Amino acid sequence: MKRLTGSTLLLTFVLMLAHATAFAQGRWIKLAPFPEPAEEVLGAAAGGKLYVFAGLAPGWKPKAMVYEYDPATDKWTKKKPMALPSHHVAIAELNGKIYAFGGFVLPAAGPAAWQPIDNAFEYDPAADTWKALAPMPTKRGAAVAAAVNNRLYVIGGATMLPGSKDTGIHPTRAHRSLTTVEEYDPAANAWRERSMMPTPRNHLAIGAVNGRIYAIGGRVGGAFISGGGNRLDLVEEYDVAADSWNPVRVRMPTARSAVAYGVHGGRVYVVGGEHQDYNLSTAFRAFEGFDAAKKEWFVMPPMPLQRHGLAAAVLGNRFHVISGDVQSAGTGLEMHTDAHDAYEFESTAK
Repeated sequence: MKRLTGSTLLLTFVLMLAHATAFAQGRWIKLAPFPEPAEEVLGAAAGGKLYVFAGLAPGWKPKAMVYEYDPATDKWTKKKPMALPSHHVAIAELNGKIYAFGGFVLPAAGPAAWQPIDNAFEYDPAADTWKALAPMPTKRGAAVAAAVNNRLYVIGGATMLPGSKDTGIHPTRAHRSLTTVEEYDPAANAWRERSMMPTPRNHLAIGAVNGRIYAIGGRVGGAFISGGGNRLDLVEEYDVAADSWNPVRVRMPTARSAVAYGVHGGRVYVVGGEHQDYNLSTAFRAFEGFDAAKKEWFVMPPMPLQRHGLAAAVLGNRFHVISGDVQSAGTGLEMHTDAHDAYEFESTAK
């Protein structure tokens, strides 16, 4: 065994101290539990409040729930249901309104599956009302959405193969991941296609910082974790003004899909997620932040409870994570949690 010298011990201590300093930027706190625990829930913040949407019930039945969280009272309130019960919807906030794009529903006939849709809706939290919008050009679910310069961008997802007669996607039938990028203009209620994302994927994370959108992690191949969908650690940057994509050389420390995410202080934060392979089926506690300016990743203190299919949103100096399933999907057991935790930021990384 190699003997550690005094200088080696000192270096080890300094590295440990630096690591601890990174972790000293905030803390996890417990908040009011979520009233209706589920997986595949989605989060967004608007008007100083947090909203949780959708959910997936047994038998792939989509839920239409909407809950509002008031940080001033630490209480949840049930709101008007979504206009269309659906799951794996792309959610984004812009100018105080919350937009819901695509997703999956059950086919009207035949066996259960994930039928991709092109529906688009605007939710007004102040009025608690839903409004139908011009449909997306592409039917898809498990995509993500982000807002930049008064436009919304829907990226990636999964759908059927061209020419397929299937009514939906299924883990035992071939389907495809997408590179599709479509831009929505709320003022004109109109869509246009943009440059394709280099890597086709679904169940990814997204974040917009300084006019650029970052597509992070996700799943290639199939949309189902139990049907051959492989996790990614890949980061790709979309320059909205130039309508061009660039690779980011640094990878996310923990490859995963079915994550939650949010943006705070110029960083895109990714939390939770899942992975399956021949030997392993797991959900993650991982919490990691990507500094868009420095192109660096930071490992944060892990979430108190591992989960995938959770909701997340940033309110003030808190990154909220809500509900989800504490294990990977497709195991035959459903273990949804009502946990509502928030990471409270105390300082910004230098």
